[in-house]
Amino acid sequence: VQLQASGGGLVQAGGSLRLSCAASGRTFSNNGMGWFRQALGKDCVFVAGIGYRGPTSYADAVKGRFTISRDFAKNTLYLQMNNLKPDDTAIYYCATARGSLPSSQLGGYTYWGQGTLVTVSS
Repeated sequence: VQLQASGGGLVQAGGSLRLSCAASGRTFSNNGMGWFRQALGKDCVFVAGIGYRGPTSYADAVKGRFTISRDFAKNTLYLQMNNLKPDDTAIYYCATARGSLPSSQLGGYTYWGQGTLVTVSS
């Protein structure tokens, strides 16, 4: 099982990026999935999650700016990030939830991608 995150990069404040997370080795259509991020010197924190039937949840810091979605046919998870701020600078990780709903806790996830770096300049 492998999760491959991509789409990170350098962007100016106010800009947008779309992260992708392609899953291979098995399908996760019955599992929730999520995005986490870890800024330099800080803990890894929940960003957004999506259940297998589509319910979504977001951290307060990204509500209204980020949108999580998934394409079952492509077995791929996305994170559309708009109006980016310097505080969004971090390594972003995708992960599959243990159950059908997403969790805001690290322990609620089993498989993790390798991370993709997002840098937002002011």
